[in-house]
Amino acid sequence: MNPWLALPPGADPAERIRQVGRAHERFLNGHDVATRTHPELMRPVVAASWARSAAWIGADSTAPIDLCGAELRAYRAAHPLARVMPLVRDLLGGLAEDGDHILAVCDAHGRLLWVEGDAATLRAATSMNFVPGARWDEAHAGTNAPGTALAVDHALQIFATEHFSRPVQRWTCTAAPIHDPATGMLLGAVDVTGGDHLANPHSLALVRATALAAEAYLRGWEPARARPAVTALGRDDASLALGDRTLRLGRRHSELLVLLTLHPEGQTGDQLGFDLYGDDSNPVTVRAELSRLRRILGPELLDSRPYRLRAEVETDFGRVRRLLDRGRVAEAVAAYPGPVLPASDAPGVVRLRRMLDDRVRAAVSTGGDRRLLQSWLGSARGADDLELWEAYASMAPDDPVAARRVAELAREYACNVGATSA
Repeated sequence: MNPWLALPPGADPAERIRQVGRAHERFLNGHDVATRTHPELMRPVVAASWARSAAWIGADSTAPIDLCGAELRAYRAAHPLARVMPLVRDLLGGLAEDGDHILAVCDAHGRLLWVEGDAATLRAATSMNFVPGARWDEAHAGTNAPGTALAVDHALQIFATEHFSRPVQRWTCTAAPIHDPATGMLLGAVDVTGGDHLANPHSLALVRATALAAEAYLRGWEPARARPAVTALGRDDASLALGDRTLRLGRRHSELLVLLTLHPEGQTGDQLGFDLYGDDSNPVTVRAELSRLRRILGPELLDSRPYRLRAEVETDFGRVRRLLDRGRVAEAVAAYPGPVLPASDAPGVVRLRRMLDDRVRAAVSTGGDRRLLQSWLGSARGADDLELWEAYASMAPDDPVAARRVAELAREYACNVGATSA
């Protein structure tokens, strides 16, 4: 059975709605979801999503409106997915025009940017806040196709009572993530929402094909880079774009390349060795690694005596630093998918990683922007950040999710302190 498909061939939709609905109520009452004893009924991807959703929202929650008006229009116009909307409408617009379906596209945070379809169907969806500007990631809307597709990074369907939030359980949806073809980063997702008849292999294949077509279009649209570009944020191995080639480097070569970008004037082998290995540096090992990296990059890019890059190189972490320098915090947060080479223990990389992560966090912390705080807390970096959860809770005293999360983290930290003291 395809785990991403809502209904296997021959399944009775009405009976499945009743069965999953009963499982949903049992789950809300504290019982485990029977994915092992009844895998044909409860898909593991749905059970896992319910568990994530329950940590954030109640089963009667409605997705909040995150952006609206001129702010939404400006954000939408500048988003990379604006380029592919004519293609998406061409491929899926027929479904949206037949009166039974809604076409939606969201960003990587689950914000709905475009929601299109028949006027009557759109009015019906308004009751659950399935509207442009609403936040439909799992943390704010529970299990749903676009939010869960982003969470698991895979195309899938969510059928009726598989939705965690009860107000959404009359709908069925199919969604697929869309990635930046140059970096592999999530840009958002495309979704078709409608009735139970949407739960079929054809709609899943069509939506996934649309996402792949959007990525192919973006790949062709991407202009040739005048300068080499390094991508190292939120990934253990850096990539280097050289003209029409993209090289993915191993761990040590990724670290060396990042360190070289920090010192355009060049460094000696001893200096690079210290930043790479600390006091355990071995000059022979450093020279061997640099020699291998030079064969990969070519002598036209990597020079020696001192070791330096011969061309000006763009870096994603450098862009974040420039945006922070200019006070453009929202753009910096959007351009910051995660720390620099998070698995690296090279001292020079660790210093850069801590500096940049601290700067982004400090900008979010002191900016007083509620939406930026939400974005940070909804990320892996902010999920356990008690100080910023407390700051957000003070801005949103009526938000039960914030109050619950503050209480949970306070208990966890108190337990950890007690265990350490013992």
